[in-house]
Amino acid sequence: MLENKIAPFVKWAGGKRQLLDKIIERMPKAYNNYYEPFIGGGAVLFELQPEKAVINDINFSLINTYRTIANKPMEFIAYVNKLDSELGDNAKEYYYSLRQHYNDKLMKEEFDVELAALFVFINKHCFNGLYRVNGKGLFNVPYNNSKKASINEESILAVSEYLKDVTILQGDFEDACRNAQKGDFIFFDSPYAPLNPTSFEAYTKEGFDVESHERLARLFDELTDRGCYCMLTNHNTEFINELYGNKGYRIDVVSVKRMINSDASKRTGEEVIICNY
Repeated sequence: MLENKIAPFVKWAGGKRQLLDKIIERMPKAYNNYYEPFIGGGAVLFELQPEKAVINDINFSLINTYRTIANKPMEFIAYVNKLDSELGDNAKEYYYSLRQHYNDKLMKEEFDVELAALFVFINKHCFNGLYRVNGKGLFNVPYNNSKKASINEESILAVSEYLKDVTILQGDFEDACRNAQKGDFIFFDSPYAPLNPTSFEAYTKEGFDVESHERLARLFDELTDRGCYCMLTNHNTEFINELYGNKGYRIDVVSVKRMINSDASKRTGEEVIICNY
């Protein structure tokens, strides 16, 4: 673990910053390689900064940004600063024009430095920092009226320096764990199961349905048999408890604040931290 403090460069739904202490105190005392198949904003990765890490996500645009910051930090910084510099009196119109440009590039699958800069810019200037796409896969979150800088250059350079030694994958969570061996640690910040089981139909549009959760639970069992240390977080729901209960796993219930919910009355809840050790 390194001594340099680095922070996530994007806000991500379900991010684990507020659970860091609870996660770290439940970590195995020693492990070999670190795997995080659902990297999201990377709060746990950047807090731990393991020497041998493999990260992954299904989101092409997110992984393009990780790879861009790792390999072309100065180009990325220049692009973002240019976007920020043009956020003037017509900020709202400007945001929506960039959102449209971002979506156009997504549809053309132009995963480049410009897309990475646009990705971070709209994340910092959209409502609640929520990355959300519609059924067509287009980003559709409105403007948050902020004119704050999208990045901290020093932080981006520190992130870049760390990521140079990290294996960055894009794809299915199961493929990301294919090479995990006995003594490796896998942290699953898995997509949330809906609090209301009837909302799974809408949730499927985000690409993680009932079958995906069941497949993840089977992978957790398989990695346990392989001798890997596994930790998984999710909502404390009946569905999740059914998937992981009665298998000898440690299931701890913890209270959380759901800062990303637009309804303040629904910003508290419970999550589970499940460990196989």
